Amino acid sequence: MLTNDRKASGLILPLSIIANTTLAGLRELSPGGWRRPAREREAAERTTAPMRLHAASLELEVSALSGGNQQKVVVAKWLFCDPKILIFDEPTRGIDVGTKYAIYELIGTLASEGIGIIMISSDLPEILGLTDRILVLHEGELAATLITAETTQEEVLKYAAGLAKLQ
Repeated sequence: MLTNDRKASGLILPLSIIANTTLAGLRELSPGGWRRPAREREAAERTTAPMRLHAASLELEVSALSGGNQQKVVVAKWLFCDPKILIFDEPTRGIDVGTKYAIYELIGTLASEGIGIIMISSDLPEILGLTDRILVLHEGELAATLITAETTQEEVLKYAAGLAKLQ
């Protein structure tokens, strides 16, 4: 799960890009409990390369990166684990337009590769542009399940506001 608050629960800010990227896969990288910095560096290089990360060095502390590059590190961390399903919670909150586009491309690529994507977002154009189906909640209850290609922004908003009911 890619949390909606990368600084509080998605990253360890004082650690390097390498450490954050490989954190979820340390068991595989460190058989017998021994860390192997060269293996960690290689894994970080491999998983951050498709992200087009903008950083002078992978040794850089994650706290020194822009919000968009921090988000790319969070994504790289979970891609390292070769997931079958990814949950993106507000994946583009607090990042610039260019990085948003890169995240959108990545989500599309992952879906086309067969990785299940669950996206939680309050950005309606983002939802309509990236999904196949939309589950709309109203006051914590499922209000509607909509096929994206067959719905409109207005219909989604009606269900979200409680102005329409499940049929």
